[in-house]
Amino acid sequence: MKHVLLYLACLACLTGCGLAGTAATSATGASAEVEQARQAKQIENRAQQQAQDAVQQDAARREQAEKDAR
Repeated sequence: MKHVLLYLACLACLTGCGLAGTAATSATGASAEVEQARQAKQIENRAQQQAQDAVQQDAARREQAEKDAR
């Protein structure tokens, strides 16, 4: 209970000088950055998979061309 009252007292003090809003904005910004990083990682993974697929398709085509040339 003491911790809750202390937290509320600190929050009231910070609200008066605008730091609480800044902290909330920072938290929201950090959350947005995490989401952007997650999406960037998904895009990177997708690009890597597409590159691997292209390499495999090329190898299969070359192998087939070699068989056809015999």
